[in-house]
Amino acid sequence: MKKLYLFDFDGTLTYKDTLFLYLKFYNSRKFTFQFIKHIPLFVLLKMKLLEAEKVKKSFISGVLKGQSRTQIEKKSQEFFETYYPQIFRDNALDFIKNIDPEKTESYIVTASLDIWVQPFADHFKMKLLATQAEFKDHIFTGNFASKNCNGAEKLHRIKEVLAGKRYDKTIAFGDTAGDKEMMDWADESQFEFFH
Repeated sequence: MKKLYLFDFDGTLTYKDTLFLYLKFYNSRKFTFQFIKHIPLFVLLKMKLLEAEKVKKSFISGVLKGQSRTQIEKKSQEFFETYYPQIFRDNALDFIKNIDPEKTESYIVTASLDIWVQPFADHFKMKLLATQAEFKDHIFTGNFASKNCNGAEKLHRIKEVLAGKRYDKTIAFGDTAGDKEMMDWADESQFEFFH
């Protein structure tokens, strides 16, 4: 019996969204400045007058653009060491601890950027499907190398990576509308399972 687990990250496995947490951890001064600068955009986003992907890209770029891959990876590892395990739901950690890697393949499927989720995925021995940061000559351009990994894009990325693979059962875990397509596609879906 070969199972496939698909876990959303922010809010499903964790108590809080990691985007603001990571950017503030990376550079709190820049974060505060960019946060204030982006307030009008956040308001428009709430009113559904702007695309989430554009605001997200602009905010992340404001803090991280021009940083080297080495520096970002170093900070991401420090972020993991600082916030693991306290930002994770106890039920989620218990569940992950009991996964049999012989019989199960597990993926974290997240709209968060690969740069800061990767150390968590590595720790859990899971594969990662995330929004990808774009680097040129090892410098972060402020752009994404992939589409924002949310909603229909989550399912697109899953199908792409699983092409030709077979599982007896696929179970998806999520907590927002951004997980709907992934959860509808899975054999079984668990909404707010670890809450």
